[in-house]
Amino acid sequence: MTTYNHAPYLRQAIESVLAQQTPFGVELVLGDDCSTDGTTEICRGYAARYPDRVRLVTGEHNLGWRANYRRTFEACRGKYVAYCDGDDWWSDPQKLRRQVEAMEADPACGMCYTRAYNYYQGTDRTEPDHEEHYTDFDRLLCSLTICNCTTLARRELIARYYGEVHPEAHSEWLTDDAPMWLWFSVCSRISYLPVLTAVHRRLPQSVSHSTQWHKRIAFCDSLMDISLWFEAHYGTGHNRMRILRKRSSVALWVLSYNGTVREYLARWRHDITAAPRLLFYPEGAGLLVKKILFRQKRQRMKN
Repeated sequence: MTTYNHAPYLRQAIESVLAQQTPFGVELVLGDDCSTDGTTEICRGYAARYPDRVRLVTGEHNLGWRANYRRTFEACRGKYVAYCDGDDWWSDPQKLRRQVEAMEADPACGMCYTRAYNYYQGTDRTEPDHEEHYTDFDRLLCSLTICNCTTLARRELIARYYGEVHPEAHSEWLTDDAPMWLWFSVCSRISYLPVLTAVHRRLPQSVSHSTQWHKRIAFCDSLMDISLWFEAHYGTGHNRMRILRKRSSVALWVLSYNGTVREYLARWRHDITAAPRLLFYPEGAGLLVKKILFRQKRQRMKN
């Protein structure tokens, strides 16, 4: 569990791990990156109260999210590693037992994940995920349906991922879990259990769910750039155009509601320059018409 300034949420996350009902031992490794809001004191309190179950990993200086993520993993000693960020929590006390049983029954399976609830902090709304869930490389490239707080994986394979992919060399990647699970879909079998076991807290100003439209575009671009890298290194190349189309259409969809027409046209031109075939797909012109009509409607409403 990596954490940084999660004081309002951290106790719920930790308690959900301690509540797991398993016939095997579970160690919670807390990776605090020199928080400034009381998170460190919460971590120290749990480590002191449960010395045989909770271990704190920290340092004197802030490392940044990516280095903290790896440092916390490298401190793990179990056969399996499950992830739960400090602002998420597990809702099913049988989560780990279910997943370990599935993994033990299938030695070729490298990772197991489940469904999750989405909790929207800004509106206090909770709903289960409704999308399909995939386990194969080709579909995960354009639709990564794996929620990090639902995963459990073999520790030796995560170590192999770091040694082979070197995510620290990709500062343009805005997340570390997406490339990890794409790599797993190439190098092992992934198991999916259709049960709701965890809650992903969506904060209004997080990197992946920002209310600022340009940040949403940047994060989606980063996800598709990760997919392009994996398609180039592990795929056959036949998914490249599909990824580029998804990358462009998501950005243009966001821009159809936000920004100016000039900004929309600049992005569309940029995407077509990189991949001229995008000019022949309907969403570019279609979303532009929508944007113009939407702008005209808003102007009429103002008048």
